[in-house]
Amino acid sequence: MRQLRSVLAGLTLSVLAVGCGLPREETIPVPKTDPMDQVKATLQNYARGKPLASEVSNFDNLVAEVRKVSPDKADIVKAGLDDIKATKGSPALKAKELLKKLGLDGPEKK
Repeated sequence: MRQLRSVLAGLTLSVLAVGCGLPREETIPVPKTDPMDQVKATLQNYARGKPLASEVSNFDNLVAEVRKVSPDKADIVKAGLDDIKATKGSPALKAKELLKKLGLDGPEKK
């Protein structure tokens, strides 16, 4: 009986050792986001009537990200966002104009 227990314990340990391999390290690539997607989303919200809120404090960072991929567009985005920031009342009209100027006024992704 004692010998049977030893054999069963050995088999159990063998199965556990084989079944429990070392954890594999896996690298998951993070897709790069286009900063113009954030510009478009922000402007579309304003075009739909959303008022300016705390995201205004992030405009400079957004322009800096756009500048990394498209310096020409960054200047347009900066001027447009500064204009929107200075707007009294609804920014909808200026947001629509900026979307058009940037060529982002196409159909929305859903």
